[in-house]
Amino acid sequence: MLRRSGIFAVLCLLLALAAVLSLAWGQMDIPFRHVLASLAQGMDLPFFEGVAVPADEDAVLWQIRLPRTIIGLMVGAGLAISGAVLQGIFANPLADPGIIGVSSGASVGAILAIAAGLTGVSLYALPACALVGALLAVGLTVSLAMRHGRVPVLTLLLSGVVVGMFLSAVTAAVLTALNESKMQAYLFWTIGGLDYRRWDHVFLAIGPMGVSTVIMLLLARHLDVLALGDEEARAVGMPVTRYRMMFLALAALTTATGVCVSGNIGFVGLVVPHMMRMILGPGHRLLLPASLLAGACFLVLCDAAGRILMPGAEIRVGIMTAFIGTPYFLYLLRRETRKVD
Repeated sequence: MLRRSGIFAVLCLLLALAAVLSLAWGQMDIPFRHVLASLAQGMDLPFFEGVAVPADEDAVLWQIRLPRTIIGLMVGAGLAISGAVLQGIFANPLADPGIIGVSSGASVGAILAIAAGLTGVSLYALPACALVGALLAVGLTVSLAMRHGRVPVLTLLLSGVVVGMFLSAVTAAVLTALNESKMQAYLFWTIGGLDYRRWDHVFLAIGPMGVSTVIMLLLARHLDVLALGDEEARAVGMPVTRYRMMFLALAALTTATGVCVSGNIGFVGLVVPHMMRMILGPGHRLLLPASLLAGACFLVLCDAAGRILMPGAEIRVGIMTAFIGTPYFLYLLRRETRKVD
């Protein structure tokens, strides 16, 4: 128990450090003292009252970096906890949120919004279309997999692959009809990034992500039962299909909301839950909150590092997570192959 408490304390400290680094690092480096003073003064806290923060630093912190950091925390936490839930449902450590069609559906919604010129009408147009596309894709995946009121895991996985391939073809077909500027806008979105995120994006995402995340945390013990297998879960009286559908809906809503405000960011939902499972074990009552904290920390640190690795330029966070996640995915794949052998 003491060891687990220590792990959560370390995760909380790392999360606070990651947030401060994200606020301080960038093309305009802001001293840590000014970061803390600006936050304290902005929230009317009795700290750093004698520290004068320049107006330009204060504006950058509150209008650019703070909403960007909050979005990073929310998206990282949401992708990681959704990955942990889906890995529990499928009993597969290689499962991630993209496996049920969220990413491909969001891509279709985004490219249709860009092709129709809706992005110039409203800031919410592209995120809203991406969210609708992601949820429709998940609905299609589940409807194809359902048999006699049940959703077999293998059928759901195969349905996700089929839906993903079909939607990728739709995306490619629409891409061929776009002009160069719209194609660049789509490619810029699909790489995944936290730049140009504003308070409007925070307000758009915080409701659905917050509610669905809290519900998943409250239902963690039911996920432990579900992870035992369908027959074992039914033997203890659990309505398997109802809970599986509930967890799928919650994970899909969380992931879709994250994707709609940040673009496609890979590997967070794969790498982070697996690492936490290696440290804390398979129990979801610990795994879900640990994945939430670690995912938020991981994504914000990747974003902050991408801003300072190349002076005068920025590596988008989707590229940073791919650089880190790809080798780890290959390690996981090799490890699972050895288990089979």
